[in-house]
Amino acid sequence: MRKTLFRRNLGTVMVVGLTFAANAYAAYPEKPIRLVVPFPPGGATDVIGRIIANKLGTELGQQVIVENRAGATGTIGAEAAAKAPADGYTLLMGTLTTYSTMAILEKGQLRYDLLKDFTPIMVVGSVPLVVVVSQKVQAKSLKELIDFAKDNPNKISFASSGPSSVQRMAAEMLQKEANIHLLHVPYKGSGPAMTDLVGGQVDMMIETVPAAQSFVKSGKLRALAVTVPTRVSMLPDTPTAKEAGLDTLDVSSMFGVLAPAATPAPVVERLNSALAKVLGSVEVQSQLQKQGVYAQTPSSPSQSAAQLRGEHVRWEKLIKDARITADN
Repeated sequence: MRKTLFRRNLGTVMVVGLTFAANAYAAYPEKPIRLVVPFPPGGATDVIGRIIANKLGTELGQQVIVENRAGATGTIGAEAAAKAPADGYTLLMGTLTTYSTMAILEKGQLRYDLLKDFTPIMVVGSVPLVVVVSQKVQAKSLKELIDFAKDNPNKISFASSGPSSVQRMAAEMLQKEANIHLLHVPYKGSGPAMTDLVGGQVDMMIETVPAAQSFVKSGKLRALAVTVPTRVSMLPDTPTAKEAGLDTLDVSSMFGVLAPAATPAPVVERLNSALAKVLGSVEVQSQLQKQGVYAQTPSSPSQSAAQLRGEHVRWEKLIKDARITADN
């Protein structure tokens, strides 16, 4: 009898506790929210963040303020967001693909843990990449480039915006899938890399479509293939890697909104619901696509977390197989 009574009382306490917890956050948000963008104003992450912040603020009924915390390839902003109070008033606009590779290559050096210190709210979109070559390169298609590389190992140089960048990882995956060997030339950022590519100091690069399209359209670079399954609207005449026979070369740069790990579940759900409405807006989808970003179908926090873990596992395997380090 006592055990039965105890169980009933315990059940009542649990229900009351859960109800109290839900009610405690029913009024969220009650003040402006800070969205940390870990890069300077004007870049892709900043543009995406401002589009999202504007509409998210409308959905939540509170202003969402973009705060640029640039430095150390996005790690300064990420660390600041990870260590902020887990109350839903500090969020991070994360470059999830780059953060995933950095978490592997710079393990033990970062002062935050991507998978442990953050709760994904939602993956909001992705930016496709494109294989571009200098005009001095004679290959007119990805197949021709691969055929040349097979006959001439390490004769084709490729630029990247840094050892842990998505541009570098895409080129490593190309080498793996095509069974070729290229010469890596790392730069400190896409700007210098693209300058040298246009100038012919390096032969090729796999760059984001938004960053490369103006050079392609002006004839300064030649686009050979996009690294996503279907052609993209910004470069409609450029074939896919799949069309060149590389069925598994599917690489894009993923972006998402993250919160500190201990953020209460009702707050996470509220943010997720609001972001789903934002991404469902035709206006937002159009604004993002003009920047080369393809809005993702809204997903739950658990689905977004699974995507982030999958991204981490994918690059961890490639980095291990290719013996990539932060220094090479």
